[in-house]
Amino acid sequence: MRLLVVEDNRNLMANLFEYFEARGHQLDAAPDGITGLHLAVTQAFDAIVLDWMLPRMEGPAVVAALREAGRDVPVLMLTARDELPDKIRGFRAGADDYLTKPFDLAELEIRLEALVQRARGRGRRRMLEVADLRLDLDTLEATRQDRVLHLYPAGRKLLSVLMEASPAAVSRERLEHALWGDEPPDGDMLRSHVYELRRSIDGPFAAKLIQTLPRVGYRIAPPDPSPGNADGD
Repeated sequence: MRLLVVEDNRNLMANLFEYFEARGHQLDAAPDGITGLHLAVTQAFDAIVLDWMLPRMEGPAVVAALREAGRDVPVLMLTARDELPDKIRGFRAGADDYLTKPFDLAELEIRLEALVQRARGRGRRRMLEVADLRLDLDTLEATRQDRVLHLYPAGRKLLSVLMEASPAAVSRERLEHALWGDEPPDGDMLRSHVYELRRSIDGPFAAKLIQTLPRVGYRIAPPDPSPGNADGD
């Protein structure tokens, strides 16, 4: 399993990594809710282990935002809160399971495996859609009007970030970070990648979805019929 662990307790995080990696699982970590939410919506995980009490954004708010973004990855919440109203709040926010601290690592593993198996058994497809454009997050296949679109790896990454945020704009800085981390190349390479993405996504079609917002960044959204919408590269 590829797991995202959102937990600010370093000792517990170290125990989780030691236990799960020894059993062949791959883990990514986030020390606060905002970082965890960013990773959850921009990368693919089999399941998420989410602490309740987190800096910057609490667990229930993280899972609620994750569901609002259309991501249905299984989420197991960890917390010392064992009162029924707290459990109800967690489940209503979108959590799939709930484990109170202290807990046994073997039980956590069994619960996560069960969540992942159920999700795979239901054959849930993680799909992003904007107008007639679709991106399958499992296969990374993009289609428009049922036509398969050819995208380079950088284009697929840009498209996933833009579609996750749609119809909101995404800053140039965020897109550059998605492609190159903290070390973007010299020159305006982002503009070149957006140009290539636009050729694939919009070139063969009358309705243009990728929009340039001067001094802001880019967004992907259904065409704005009003005059003056920005759609240059």
